Amino acid sequence: MSALLCLSISGCNSDNDDSLNAIDKAKMQQTVAQLAQDMLVPGAVVILHTPKGNFEYTYGVSSYNGNEPTDFNQHLRIGSNTKTWVGTIILQMVQEGKLKFDDPVSLYWQNVPGGERITIENLLAMESGLYNYTTTLTLNQTLDEDPTKAWLQEELLKLSFDNALDFEPGTAFGYSNTNTVLLGLIAQLLDGSDLPEIMQRRLFTPLGMTKTLFPEITDNELPQPYTHGYMYGTNVETMDSALPEPMQQAARNGEITPGDQTLANPSWGWAAGAGISTARELLIWVEALVGGELLNDEMQKLRLSSVKPINPGDPNTASYGLGIAKFGQLYGHTGELPGYNSFMGHDPENKVSLVVWTNMAPSVDGRDPATTIAAALINQLYSATN
Repeated sequence: MSALLCLSISGCNSDNDDSLNAIDKAKMQQTVAQLAQDMLVPGAVVILHTPKGNFEYTYGVSSYNGNEPTDFNQHLRIGSNTKTWVGTIILQMVQEGKLKFDDPVSLYWQNVPGGERITIENLLAMESGLYNYTTTLTLNQTLDEDPTKAWLQEELLKLSFDNALDFEPGTAFGYSNTNTVLLGLIAQLLDGSDLPEIMQRRLFTPLGMTKTLFPEITDNELPQPYTHGYMYGTNVETMDSALPEPMQQAARNGEITPGDQTLANPSWGWAAGAGISTARELLIWVEALVGGELLNDEMQKLRLSSVKPINPGDPNTASYGLGIAKFGQLYGHTGELPGYNSFMGHDPENKVSLVVWTNMAPSVDGRDPATTIAAALINQLYSATN
């Protein structure tokens, strides 16, 4: 669930003149199809809306070797895009005076390593230093051996808290799902309701998102219609991203087939990545997220201005802020669970919106398919000479 770290965009930096190229639908369709084929992706969906025209494209099928085409309204697991939901709820609670950015985490949750030094803002901005539990061998082995396990949040936190801080809070960026799990628990504590109900009441209902949900931890189903999600190899084998070269070649030769991850329980991601939505509703969400429909003007301005480059030495990498990322001129996020990869972004200055999903993740060579496709389309849309 750290696909955002892999997105590199050239010719689309904040220092550029932001004029757009005309939409070349044939070229874009060819780009999507070629990248999908190269990454062995069964199916993909793209929605790109710009003032110079739209590009909407469905590629391939929703099940491996199947014949049902992909569709804009198919449900999928959106992975870390869920973080923007939780971040928005926390910012709403700051507005409401329920907590403050500089509150220490220890004020709300006990036994967090360095909890008296980690602030709510550190959690939102991925600057806590808390160890990312999803990188542990224990978690990945369990995902392979017991994929339908319903994970308790306490189990996830223990995997993290058994490890020392990666760095002193507030001194660096470190993408960690532990941050958002803690934010989800704090949201439940302050709201007095469970996270699925909080999200429905605070986010989905106000925006009319009827096909979007946050499942209970015991629920590993997807609503109809849905796309299956696939992955070559195991969670343990893909911990270092790319599969071993012989396995990559075997996959390309059709000698091995991908595993179906559709019904793997996403509770191990919980607040950091268990959400379910559709391409159409991700478009609604990212435009509301960046447009500030669920926050007041002051808080929205603070959120958008909070983003900082993940790697200050490389302007083509993503930036991150208060539960939101930025890629070139587009604010949004990315998400990945085994089998599913998605990208959502909105450029408020140029009124550009982009949503991409694929039903294969990661690719055999370690690329995140949806973010790879999104980057290629963004680079075509924004002229490198501007």
